[in-house]
Amino acid sequence: MKRLSKFSTIAAAVILQASAQTAYKPPHGPDGHPNLNGIWQAMNTANWNLEDHVAQQSLVVALGAAGAEPGGLSVVEGGKIPYLPAAVAKRKENFANRLTSDPEIKCYLPGVPRATYMPYPFQILQSAKAIAITYEYDGAFRNIFLKDPGPAPVDSWMGQSAGRWEGDTLVVDVTGLDERTWFDRSGNYHSDALHVIERYTPRSPDILWYEATIEDPKVFSRQWKINMPLYRHVEKDAQLLDFKCVEFVEDLMYGQFSKKPSK
Repeated sequence: MKRLSKFSTIAAAVILQASAQTAYKPPHGPDGHPNLNGIWQAMNTANWNLEDHVAQQSLVVALGAAGAEPGGLSVVEGGKIPYLPAAVAKRKENFANRLTSDPEIKCYLPGVPRATYMPYPFQILQSAKAIAITYEYDGAFRNIFLKDPGPAPVDSWMGQSAGRWEGDTLVVDVTGLDERTWFDRSGNYHSDALHVIERYTPRSPDILWYEATIEDPKVFSRQWKINMPLYRHVEKDAQLLDFKCVEFVEDLMYGQFSKKPSK
């Protein structure tokens, strides 16, 4: 793991250098803003674990190598998530029970920022008056308000998103997030006090730089950030396909209530 951490430090330096680059000037539409329309996808293993992680055997041994968990480098600035001491035990408990407790296992909506780096594409839909994001996973959807909607009326799986432009960067302020979502499959979690600020910045015609600042004083000792590139699908027939996973988990969640066949 020490060797992995060394490479992670090098990778983090490269990432920070790349994120500081401002040479690319995207073309602007009639509304004066970059056009973010397209199908995008993260190409990393952050959904398994935001922090450094080595490849390991699947929790379902029968899956063999097909279900093995891939290794990856941390996408967290500084490498580690700054948990409060009292919150570390809950994270360890989540990790130990991840096969049954991870909301993804049950097809719950993934929340923000996790929806961005799950291993499924998502589509940004942008016009001069509206922006929305639709995700392949579970048909998740976010409307990004371009006028302040006020406080979120209730907590929800995908929260409430309010967007604004800072130069060529789309900034999205996300509140009202349901505390049951996780950040990844390793049990990194948050409370009902989670506040996320996302930044989407064009770095080339087919790359967006994604940054999420995460604040939750009930769980973390300070704000922290994740960074990663998002890549545009450029194949001519690119489209979101159905991944309506509810039907995939019916037996898992409700099988005990099914009527037993008569003898």
